[in-house]
Amino acid sequence: MRPLTDTETQTLFSKLANYTGRSLTHLITSSTSIPASSKSKKDEDNRHVFRLHSSRVYYLPLYLANLATSIARPNLLSLGTCIGKFTKTGKFRLHITALDVIAPHARYKVWVKPNGEMPFLYGGNVVKAHVGRWSEDCPEHVGVVVYDMKDVPLGFGVTARSTAESRRLEPTGIVTFRQADIGEYLRDEDTLFAT
Repeated sequence: MRPLTDTETQTLFSKLANYTGRSLTHLITSSTSIPASSKSKKDEDNRHVFRLHSSRVYYLPLYLANLATSIARPNLLSLGTCIGKFTKTGKFRLHITALDVIAPHARYKVWVKPNGEMPFLYGGNVVKAHVGRWSEDCPEHVGVVVYDMKDVPLGFGVTARSTAESRRLEPTGIVTFRQADIGEYLRDEDTLFAT
C-alpha cells in the first residue's frame, strides 16, 4: 500500500470532483474545525488519505494507513473503503463501494420514484418517467448521485441532458446514464472484491 503519485492523484480528484464539486476538500481535511496552531497529533491522525494497493484506491484514516505499513504487501488484501481502481490505460473507474463516500458530498442529485427503483437496481438507466425530482441547474454530462424518494442513495451516474432539456423530454427519454448501483453487490458478488 503506497501513496498516490501526482498524476494518479490528479486523475482520482478530477473523477471525484465530477460528483462532489468543491466539497472534495471535505474528504481529505480533518473533520474537526480546529485552527492549525492548536491541532494535536491525534487530530492529524484522524484525517483521511487515499492509498493505492494493486491498482485499487482505498480511502482510510491516516492512523490506519500508518499501521498497515507493518503488513507485507502480498499479505494485505484490503484496508479502508475501496473507492475504485485504475485501469491499464491509466484511467480511474469508481466502484459502487465509493457511494458511501461521495453521497454525503454530492453536488447534484436525482431522486427516482418507487416504480423506477427496481429498473435502476437491475442495471438500467434512469428515464424521465421514473424521476421524482432532481437538482436545479444540473448541466449535461456531470456526475449525479441517484436516491430513492426516502433519501437513500441507490447509486450514481452521469446526466444525459441538462435539467432544462430533461423537462422537455418524452417519458421514455434517458435522463441519467447508470455508472454503478447497489444491485452490483448481488450481481457481481464473485468479482467485485476479487484481487
